[in-house]
Formats: sequence, C-alpha cells, structure tokens
Amino acid sequence: MEKIVILVVDDEAVIRDGIKRVLEGDRFEVETCGSGHKAIERMQEKEYGLIMTDLKMPGMNGIELIKAVKALQPYIPVIMITGYASIDTAVEAMKNGAADYISKPFTPDFLMEKVQNALSQRTIPLDDLCLNKEISLHHGFHQFIGESKEMQKVYHRIMHVAATNSTVLITGESGTGKELAARAIHENSPRKDKPFVAVDCSSLADTLLESELFGHVKGSFTGAVQTKTGLFKIADGGTLFLDEVSNISLSTQAKLLRALQERKITPIGGTQLVPIDIHLVAATNKNLRTMANEGTFREDLFFRLNIIPIELPPLRDRKQDIPILIRHFLKKYTVEIGKEIRGVAPDVMSFLENHSYPGNVRELENMIERAVVLAEGDIIRNEDLELWDSKNTSIDKTIERIPQNSEELKEMKRHIRGKAVEALEKAFVMDALERNNWNVTRSAEETGILRPNFQGMLKKLGISVKEQMER
Repeated sequence: MEKIVILVVDDEAVIRDGIKRVLEGDRFEVETCGSGHKAIERMQEKEYGLIMTDLKMPGMNGIELIKAVKALQPYIPVIMITGYASIDTAVEAMKNGAADYISKPFTPDFLMEKVQNALSQRTIPLDDLCLNKEISLHHGFHQFIGESKEMQKVYHRIMHVAATNSTVLITGESGTGKELAARAIHENSPRKDKPFVAVDCSSLADTLLESELFGHVKGSFTGAVQTKTGLFKIADGGTLFLDEVSNISLSTQAKLLRALQERKITPIGGTQLVPIDIHLVAATNKNLRTMANEGTFREDLFFRLNIIPIELPPLRDRKQDIPILIRHFLKKYTVEIGKEIRGVAPDVMSFLENHSYPGNVRELENMIERAVVLAEGDIIRNEDLELWDSKNTSIDKTIERIPQNSEELKEMKRHIRGKAVEALEKAFVMDALERNNWNVTRSAEETGILRPNFQGMLKKLGISVKEQMER
C-alpha cells in the first residue's frame, strides 16, 4: 500500500518532531516545515494526504494557511493544532475549512485517532466534478481561450481562489493575460457585484502612486488642493488589482505591507486609520523571489502577496491552443474590420504553430489583426503577416548570386551577417515595443537597455514609433 504523506507545519521543532515520531510508520510518511510560507512552497511541488498546522505562527498564522490550502489543494483535510484552545478559534478554523481541531498537549493515541478521522473525510465534491466537465467542454474560460492541460490548471486555480479572500500573486510573461486572470477571479467571487479596480504600478511616479492607492487630505503636499479618496477605499468590498507590482518603491512597499497586515490605511497627511475590505490580486512579469534576494523587493511583502500563486504559461508551452486562438482572432477581426476571411494558408499555419511568440497571446493577436487588414483575398497568406515591415528580408533573399572566389565569399558572408543582425535587432526592438504598447521608456527598461541607446537603435533601424502606432 502506498504511504499517505502528511505535512506538519509548526514553528516549534519539538512539536514537529514529536508528531513525526508518533505518525511515521508503515502507513504514513511525515514531512515537516516551520512556517506557513514554506508549506505553500512545498504544496506547489507535490500533493499531500493531510496537513497539520499550528495556529500561532510568525508571518502566516494557521487560519491563513488553511485558506491557502483550500485554494491550492481543496480536497486535502487540515487539522488545526494549538495551545491556545478556545471555542472561538475552533469555530473559526472549522468555518475556514479545517477538518478537525486538536489542543496541546495531546496523547499519541488521540493524535492518531484524529488523523484517521480526518483522512476519512477526503472526498472530491460533486460540484468540482461538474466544474471539470464544464471546463473540458469549452475552448476557454471567461475571456481566456485555450483547452490545453496547462490552461485547465489555471482555470481550476482561479475557480478555487475566487471563493476566498486570500491574496493572489499572478506571474507570467508579458502578453499571457494576467489582468484577464485577475478579472476572472473577481467575476467568480462573492465580490463580483462590487468594484474591480486595476492599477498599473509602472505607469505612475512613486509619490503619485502612493496618493492614488491611499488617498490624501487637502493641503498635505503641494498640489493637494482637495481631499482625494484612495483606490484602496474606492475598491472597498471588491477587488484591487495591482499590476506590475515589482515596480513599487521600497518605501511604498512598506506602507502596502502594513495595509495588508492591519486591513487599514492612513491617507497621506491624515491621522485617522481607515478600515478597508478588499481582495488583493497582484501581478508581475518579474521574479519577486530573486528581487527579494537582491534587496530590491521586500521579502516579507513577497510572502504576503504569494499566498496563492497563479503562474500563466507562455504560449510556446501550450502550442495546442494556437489553432483555437487563430480561429478566435480571425472571427473577431473579420467582424470588426468587415472582411470575409475563410482561413489561413497551410504554410502560414505551419509558421504560426511553430513560432516562439516572445510576446505571447498578445503578439499572435496583433499578427492576425494585421494579416486581416492587409489580406487582399479570402485566405491569409505569408505576405499578409508582414511580421515587422517590408524591409525585413530573409537571409535567403540576400543571396543574389553564388560567390566565385574566396574574397567574394568573405564579402558576401559579411554582408549576410550584417543583414541577419539587422533583422534580429529589428525583431527584438519591435517585439519589445509591441509588448509595452509602443512606450519607448518601458520598452528600454524591460529589455535592460538605456533609453538613449534604445532610441539610437530605433533611429539606426529606421523605425518610427509614431508611424507604427498609426498603422
């Protein structure tokens, strides 16, 4: 018989080791960790048969961990362990999904009995079986398009977390649909009739972002000619979506962390604490763990945001969805533009299915829209894609004749290398601009190039951002 793996979460090593000694044997394998954050990391890597967690732990308490478990692996029973026994904590634990509740100290026999009872409750609800069937019968979910196993996993995670108030961190490359995921969470939550407020943290200066989030009182700084309500309060009762949260400064990160911990904010220049009731969803295309290790993002805020992680797969990792997406975008833009397009040529489909899509779904959508606009017939052909511009020629077309001697060969190789590098640079620059909605500053920052150097590349390659945006 395969052993059932139990995860014990407690900040006291003596408790963890004691439970492990009692339970581990022929039937159970026991793993231990010292914090709720570590437990969440473990759960992202494997599935457990049972979770046992202490109530009072630094960083993330047991109630918060129960909520996270129910979003990550909803069928797993959880037993709450605490030395702070009271009817209130027992009721709160059970209301949030705990299968049982044990007070310290306890005997080995009592512990084993509680574990066996909790494991007997491990079932798959009928509602979730219906959810599996509903999602599998459709090509998409809300505004997402795709039926691959990678996207099915995303859909299920969204449905589970939507029923909770646990903070969500959505990660993924640009163009993968992070705001779509945030909106899907909101629309499937009990808060769906309340506001959904989205903030692009990369588009606002730090002082302005702080004022936007927390509000300010009249006269609190130069230009504060009237009192302003912050977005935390505007989103009260609903969902606040912080996009590109990695761009928030360390000082504002500290205030955000305090607001999430206390569920209260203080407007700039104000003295009164204002209670808030929001479901916070954050998103980034950066690695916040790496940033935390480098000191550019607060580690404690990362842990607070990363309670429920949702990672959106890049399009290159779910290629079976590409034909579905192509059909969807063809239908969308033939209706919008007023053309009758029957489909795409076989060589075009082959190219689209094998392209790497550094700009992800957004890049594919832009390609299809451009092709529909430029198509002269009812079939999308290779020339209609016009990937970057008409000057972007392939290496094969640069070979006008076969060289006749070594000097001609060297010269032609130099010429071809130059054309290839130019084509690569053009593809690199255009893709960065498309991902960032033709914003030169953001494109330069994302690619790690100084803005003057990025502008120099645009000039050298003959790319006019204004002309591209008007196309």
